[in-house]
Amino acid sequence: MSKIVKGLVLSAIASSVVMAGGYKIPEQSLNSMALGAAYVAHTTGADTAYYNPANMAFMGEKQYAEGAITLAHLPSIDYYGMAESEEENILIPNFHYVSAPMGDFRWGLSMTAPGGLTKRWNEQPGKSFAEEFTLKVVELNPSLSYKVMDNLSVGAGLRLIYSEGVVKSDAPSVPLKLDMEGDTIEFGYNLAVTYKPTPDINMAATYRSEIELGEEGTATINGTTMDAGVTVPLPAALNLAVSKTWNNAFTLEFNYERTYWSAYETLEFTGTPLPVSAKNWKDTNTFRLGATVVLDKITMMMGFAIDETPVPDETLSFELPDSDAKIFSMGFRYQQTEALSWGAAFLYDSKDPRSISTDVDSENPVIDANGASFNGGGAFLTTVGMSYEF
Repeated sequence: MSKIVKGLVLSAIASSVVMAGGYKIPEQSLNSMALGAAYVAHTTGADTAYYNPANMAFMGEKQYAEGAITLAHLPSIDYYGMAESEEENILIPNFHYVSAPMGDFRWGLSMTAPGGLTKRWNEQPGKSFAEEFTLKVVELNPSLSYKVMDNLSVGAGLRLIYSEGVVKSDAPSVPLKLDMEGDTIEFGYNLAVTYKPTPDINMAATYRSEIELGEEGTATINGTTMDAGVTVPLPAALNLAVSKTWNNAFTLEFNYERTYWSAYETLEFTGTPLPVSAKNWKDTNTFRLGATVVLDKITMMMGFAIDETPVPDETLSFELPDSDAKIFSMGFRYQQTEALSWGAAFLYDSKDPRSISTDVDSENPVIDANGASFNGGGAFLTTVGMSYEF
């Protein structure tokens, strides 16, 4: 019984942070989707305000605006052939704006959904730990750039985060039934710098601060409703990127991302009898490569990335049976007029199968006498978007 109770805590709390980070969505525009988020050093549109505000200083004299919508399809995840999670389809919008320059200063604004997914298990044993978890995360990110020199600029922004979530689990063998709702508004910041040693080379670094998501709401446990809360980290992330352009027609960008998941050590509900549990996630590395080809009115883009999971075997859970991934992406943009362009992009996040042997010394409830095995999952993301300059 204690193992199931602990597992419920792991699933319920982890869902709040996973949707904002472990399953974070770095692709928040048409170009970034097509390039697999290898889009930090060489940014060209209104989405520069989000991905590297320092680069706003190097844009033209116009104002820039763009919007896009992404359909995320999440295939089911198989547990031992015994149970499957539900398939999910989620719409994710975004909007970006960059102002005209004001001397050496410039400002921008982005509205994004950088995290937030849904996972549901209607079969046991998954239903005992994650019958449903849903988290919506919306970020408003005003930013400012300053051109220090003709080849050096800096930028900074304020992150305003709103999130709300639902967590449900049903373990009849205990019995223990959990139904929780909560929300929060939090703040953070982001920093950026770009250096251009030559006109065709960009070197950039960006940093997004850690944000503690202090979810507050109510939890109903076995029919008893109480005020409840939990604080989990939306981890800090550092991006280092370099791009090279040849003849204003072909650009390659390499991006290294370090996400500081080690901030996610323990989990505790306040106001409930549920016990404190350890998570002990690890910092992760992501390596991205993107290519852009300009052909008259059509711009073609493609990307590839290798992404690590932060979740150790000891705390793997049904709401996030995560694994290392390979990411493949491609897309195009068509210049309809001098001011208007539109396009589409597709990304496939391919998750490696994950198995845990019985050698793992853990109280993790997903591990039985045979270990544990998860297959499937991943994501298919399709984006359509439009940009306008004026």
